Amino acid sequence: MDEDSYIVVLVTVPNRDVGVEIARSLINNKLAACVNVIDGLRSIYYWEGRVEENNETLLIIKSRRDRLNDLVRYIRERHPYKVPEIIALPIIGGLDDYLRWIGETLNRD
Repeated sequence: MDEDSYIVVLVTVPNRDVGVEIARSLINNKLAACVNVIDGLRSIYYWEGRVEENNETLLIIKSRRDRLNDLVRYIRERHPYKVPEIIALPIIGGLDDYLRWIGETLNRD
C-alpha cells in the first residue's frame, strides 16, 4: 500500500474518558491502528451566535483512507457533540516500517 493510502484524523472530545472510550473502540473495530489521547486542549470557537471556550481532549487517529467513511460514521454515532470536529489529513510521507505497521494492524485477524 502506498503512502497516499494512510491518514491522520483529528477529533476533539469533551474529556479524557470519552476520548479513551472512542479510541479503544476504534482499535477494537479495526478502524484505527493507533490513537493518541491528548489532554489539556483549550478550544476557542464560534458556536450558535457567540464565542465559546472549553477544555477538550484531542484524538490523533492513524488509519487508512479506505477506512475513513466507516471511521467518521462510527465516531459520529458515539460522539456527544451535535457537530463533532472530525478532520482527515493525508500522510504524505513517513517511516516506511511505521506506515506498513498501520496497514498490517488494520488487516489483523
